Amino acid sequence: MLRRIHKVLALCAALPLMALVISGSVLSVMPVLDRAGAVSLPADGISVAELAGRIAGSLPGLEQIKKLPSGKVIAFSSGSDGPAANIVDPSSGEPLSPYAPSAFERWMTNLHRSFFLGDDGRMAAGAAALALLVLTLSGLQMTARRMGGWARLLDRSRGGALERLHVDLGRLAALGLTLSTLTALFLSLTTFGLIPDSRSPAPALPTMAQGGHALPLARNDALRGIDLSELRELTFPNPGDPNDVFRLTTSVGEGYIDPANGNVFAWQDHTVGRQIHEFIYRMHTGRGLWWVGVLLGLCALSVPALAVTGTALWWRRRRARAPIAANVPGKTADTVILVGSEGGSTWSFARTLHAALTENGHKVHTAAMDGIARSYPVAKRMFLLTATHGDGTAPASAGAFLERLDEIGAPPPFPFAVLGFGDRQFPQFCRFARDVDAELTRRGWTSLLPLETIDRQSPQEFARWGKALSAVMGEDLVLAHVLERPRTQTLTLIDRIDYGTEVQAPTCVLRFAVPESSLLSRLTGRGWPPFSAGDLLAIVPPGDALPRYYSLASSTRDGFVEICVRKHPGGLCSGLLHGLRPGDRVEAFVKANPSFRPARGRKPVILIGAGTGIGPLAGFIRANRGRRPMHLYFGGRDPESDFLYRPEIREWLGDERLTSLSTVFSRVKDGGYVQDRLRADADRLRTLIGAGAQVLVCGGRGMAAGVKEALTDLLVPTGLTPGLLKEEGRYLEDVY
Repeated sequence: MLRRIHKVLALCAALPLMALVISGSVLSVMPVLDRAGAVSLPADGISVAELAGRIAGSLPGLEQIKKLPSGKVIAFSSGSDGPAANIVDPSSGEPLSPYAPSAFERWMTNLHRSFFLGDDGRMAAGAAALALLVLTLSGLQMTARRMGGWARLLDRSRGGALERLHVDLGRLAALGLTLSTLTALFLSLTTFGLIPDSRSPAPALPTMAQGGHALPLARNDALRGIDLSELRELTFPNPGDPNDVFRLTTSVGEGYIDPANGNVFAWQDHTVGRQIHEFIYRMHTGRGLWWVGVLLGLCALSVPALAVTGTALWWRRRRARAPIAANVPGKTADTVILVGSEGGSTWSFARTLHAALTENGHKVHTAAMDGIARSYPVAKRMFLLTATHGDGTAPASAGAFLERLDEIGAPPPFPFAVLGFGDRQFPQFCRFARDVDAELTRRGWTSLLPLETIDRQSPQEFARWGKALSAVMGEDLVLAHVLERPRTQTLTLIDRIDYGTEVQAPTCVLRFAVPESSLLSRLTGRGWPPFSAGDLLAIVPPGDALPRYYSLASSTRDGFVEICVRKHPGGLCSGLLHGLRPGDRVEAFVKANPSFRPARGRKPVILIGAGTGIGPLAGFIRANRGRRPMHLYFGGRDPESDFLYRPEIREWLGDERLTSLSTVFSRVKDGGYVQDRLRADADRLRTLIGAGAQVLVCGGRGMAAGVKEALTDLLVPTGLTPGLLKEEGRYLEDVY
């Protein structure tokens, strides 16, 4: 529901919102320009009496002095040439230049306040401000849900580049947009009297002036006692009216001054309400608070960018929900696929499964999980493919699924299988999929396959699940899911180092040259993008549309692209890469993986890896030019055969990019595994983690499971667990 409100409101209010925020951004610059053109006030201060005397000596017929919020002093006078307004130098009283309000600023202000439609336009502008406030708050709520709760709102964003850009822009601008819209709504409601105008009326014009000759301005005690910094406006008496008086407005109040004796009367302090109103006005316009105006203007400029990224994400989801070919009605289907999706990506996997089953002769019905029917008369199996939203809740298309199970009654005669999609870096990885599987089991439904999970939309994991499904169904089912991928570029191998041949685990470190890209190509997304250790290099083998992903062991600053690859028997891509020689080329692209890298700061980092899992960890160490404490635990088979990065690690220990090294090898006397080394180092690890250390684990699933078990055991005295550390962003895994 919240996503629907956010989407519909953004689409309906798009045009007035764009007019509002663009005009507001332009107006936010005006206080800066005014400030830049203002003459600095004397450091030792100057009284209003001195200022008025100097200006009166330079400009005969002086009628009024105003000090603008920017600090500019404006003098209004009537001379032989008629009325005039000049910007004056407060130190000398001399006119600097004629003053005239900007016609462009007035035009832009009218656009911003009323869209040139009078009072109706003012109401429309107020409604647009309200819409922007609702969009900001609903966007924050959805971001908090996506990040796993309000406590994790400021954590590093996850997802694709477009999703991260949308989330990061929204978070950066949220405070400014909230402040801007709230102040706009206050001013709008005050304009229409819906909030009482708390500005006090001007004091009544006095009738007690004594008349007589006016004192010289320099001897007027009331004006001598007010510093120029407090002045707002001073209106001079009419020379033709001996009973007229000065009218003075300052930052604290307003009243009248008798020109004959300098007495102040009918003085009225500004009410608290007026001070609040003026403060809100200054916050909204930046008048007198130019830096606030600049910040609010920058936040407003994010709205068009958010509109573009939001529209692109909406269109991507819409494409993912496009009609599925050969989607038969549920009552005639022998196979039912139900989909729980938040961003649309799960639908693409369902489409692949639907197409493969249809090609094998099945009649398949695919629908949202919320659309589950009470019965499927001829169905023989059901598959539930679902993502998890935020902190473990149901995704958009499955919000009512668990409640609708009550309408079905007795368990159906066909079996089911649940396939969860998520990101292992989230503490509630595939939580909703697990809840669905547990609930169906509790209700007595028959399981076709154990619950399986797909990490970060991995086509390889999906294909493996397809093989397990093939075995159960007794037919050949090929799930070749192809993600929409960026444009590939050609990488040229410049160096390689081989390991592991002696222990029957051939592994190599491959170093490629960074493709040359012009600035224009990078700006348009056609060049090789910036990358960091821990990001993924996708290799596309010739004649195969399915990319294979390898963790990067280098970053842009290193000047090369590096990965570690172990050769797998019969592996198409690993075989291709192991066959490369310097000068050979492959097609590849980079997929960002910001959820696996050290957090910012100086807290210690514990790096745990085995085999090729050392790749990104080595990249983190190489990039540790600030000498942050980093401790590496590495496991291999034999130090003489597969101790990857051995020379570099010695160098990093020497220059203190690596603080300590702990190794363990399985095929040597008294050997073991990396989890064994962790248990032996329990006291030290407890101390580091107690000091706020972050743990990063990279390697195979078996190794990662062993590491998690070892850390769970050794952390018992501290009351911590890997799960708790993960919730704090202090336990990250890159598992394959």
